[in-house]
Amino acid sequence: MKSSATVTPISVPDASANLPQWLDYLLAIHPQEIELGLERVAAVAARLQLLTLAPAKVITVGGTNGKGTTCRMLELILQQAGYRVGVYSSPHLLRYNERVRVQGVDATDADLIAAFQQIEQARGDISLSFFEYGTLAALMLFKQAALDVVILEVGLGGRLDATNIIDADVSVITAVDLDHQAFLGNTREQVGYEKAGIFRGGRPAVVGEPQMPETVAQVAAAKGALLKQVGVAFHWQPLDAQHWCFSGERWQFRQLPKPSLPVANAATALAALEALYETLPLAAIEQGLQQAALSGRMEHFCEQPLILLDVAHNPHAARYLAEQLRTLPQQGKRYALCGMLKDKDIHGVLSVLAPLIDEWHLVSLHNERGATAAMLQQALPSTNCQQYETMTAAWNALSPRLHNTDVVIVFGSFYTVSGFKEVVQAIGKE
Repeated sequence: MKSSATVTPISVPDASANLPQWLDYLLAIHPQEIELGLERVAAVAARLQLLTLAPAKVITVGGTNGKGTTCRMLELILQQAGYRVGVYSSPHLLRYNERVRVQGVDATDADLIAAFQQIEQARGDISLSFFEYGTLAALMLFKQAALDVVILEVGLGGRLDATNIIDADVSVITAVDLDHQAFLGNTREQVGYEKAGIFRGGRPAVVGEPQMPETVAQVAAAKGALLKQVGVAFHWQPLDAQHWCFSGERWQFRQLPKPSLPVANAATALAALEALYETLPLAAIEQGLQQAALSGRMEHFCEQPLILLDVAHNPHAARYLAEQLRTLPQQGKRYALCGMLKDKDIHGVLSVLAPLIDEWHLVSLHNERGATAAMLQQALPSTNCQQYETMTAAWNALSPRLHNTDVVIVFGSFYTVSGFKEVVQAIGKE
């Protein structure tokens, strides 16, 4: 079976090739960065006997925002409960290896290369995208690791995402809002339909979106999935600054520790676990929640001044970020260090945060999808903006002006957060 796309001739990496060379090859051989559809990747998975991960249980997590944090809380709770757990997530911040974790440890270069070599041999004349290669590699490493639970984070949408070749024991949708409209549609109903494509007949479908589009319920009914919606099958509410409570169909927890990650996603994770297990130790749940943190998600990078890193890149995520900023004491100035992709809702994101920021430092992202600093400034009512071509220039200009009481929020894209971390690391090595 041949892809209809034209494949660029390029040499397969030889036995001495390193991981960056393999990743360059995977990017080069498929002309489209994103090509949704399951036929090609499922055919190669079948050749590699990767269409089932049994006896491991599979939790597939989709949603506009909150996928990564939900996966992280699932992972930590299950590990605390004594299960062997693998997690596939994307994108990465600094190293590709972050996308595949087994028992909390990133995959090694050697393991990834070995998986890519087997996939390359098995695919024949079938063209695979970069993400499809990565998904198959993760599945291969998980199968080799003899895991109890595999957690798959959907890359884009759900129905046609490569992770959907696997039948999940529990499917999760964290949130539904507009993003990636070119692929998923321009309405929440269309987006909900695509995300609900991960549901399976006779199996739990957990939805943490309180304003669930009707299409999600329609897909669940058509597939015969067991819909478990927040506000219906499970509930949560804050108790005080340190605690919250959860009420599910069987589980009741009256005083859980508040994680540093969004409580709504913690509740969704617990609902997924309740659907999969009769019981889990309370201590495992509490410890998993207390340990839960994820790089680039409201990450406290520095305390004085307070530097927060967040990959928020759509209005839904920006609203959550704004809520968190409002809880911070207003002592010094609030600076935003922002870079975004031009195919995102730039105005929708920046307008949410504009009232909370004293001074903007806008950075151009230099890739095919990157927006220029000038594009970002056009979406801002504030005239108190500085534009930079690189993150290095932005940080060199901003950092000498900071006082201990100031707050800096670095946000807008995975590229922005990873770029900031790379710049600060480079400065620290000088």
